Amino acid sequence: MMNECTLCPRKCGTDRINSQGFCGAESKAIVARASLHKWEEPCISYKNGAGTVFFSGCNLHCCFCQNNKISNTLFGKEITDEKLAEIFLSLQEMGADNIDLVTPTHFVPNIINAFDMIKHKLSIPVVYNCGGYESVDTIKMLNGYIDVYLPDLKYYSPDISARYSNAPDYFEKASAAVLAMVKQVGTLKYNAEGGLLKGTIIRHMVLPSHRHDSMEIIKWIAENTSVEDVLVSIMNQYTPFDFISDEFPELKRKVTKMEYNSVVDLAAELGINGFTQQKSSASEDYVPDFDLSGI
Repeated sequence: MMNECTLCPRKCGTDRINSQGFCGAESKAIVARASLHKWEEPCISYKNGAGTVFFSGCNLHCCFCQNNKISNTLFGKEITDEKLAEIFLSLQEMGADNIDLVTPTHFVPNIINAFDMIKHKLSIPVVYNCGGYESVDTIKMLNGYIDVYLPDLKYYSPDISARYSNAPDYFEKASAAVLAMVKQVGTLKYNAEGGLLKGTIIRHMVLPSHRHDSMEIIKWIAENTSVEDVLVSIMNQYTPFDFISDEFPELKRKVTKMEYNSVVDLAAELGINGFTQQKSSASEDYVPDFDLSGI
């Protein structure tokens, strides 16, 4: 599968055994941090925190990514699939609420291999926390391995997704992938403590100057999913980091109260259930310290 990679919609066809794909990665998993993380949605980090595994590299390379250090510069440590399996079990032993795979798309074969080694020992849900730019075929490969899907749905307009992520087909591919995720894991299911055991949470981060694009996404979610199957997390954490190029002057500020509230109000009007964020979440303080902890 890594000989001519088509794991994501880029379908770059790279021989990742011998070179780097568009994602920046070769065939071995690269991880920047594995730890308990208390800042996911309340039903994901409900007790001790999600057992996050932050993978390095990305198939989107968004120009504003808060995890820029690992997504765009590939900081992290290359590990074997056996080591990845050990990390999953270690997080479970630490009391993790789940195994939270962050930006995992380009390492799906490694992840499946690791789970095959230890799945009989794993008793907590597995969360697939991704940028949304997924291949339906890859989602099908994950059937039986993933309990909760946590995809972004970043952009509606192909012009915006082309400008910020070089992916004019983003919404076409991401919307199809989200529907495949919902179909695969089904209705939302919780444990007695309010932790999500099964289901899909769609994340959307409102961007400055693009509230109307956000509102189109909210309308699509309302028209194509149900409250029995999907929660929606409307994020207010966009942060104008110093590394953002002057090529994107519109991204040099935070989202205004009016911009964010207009999206939240529409979601409420359309009967969508889920989560909102305080404006204080737009801070560098919420970016994890990628220091190879737990690797």
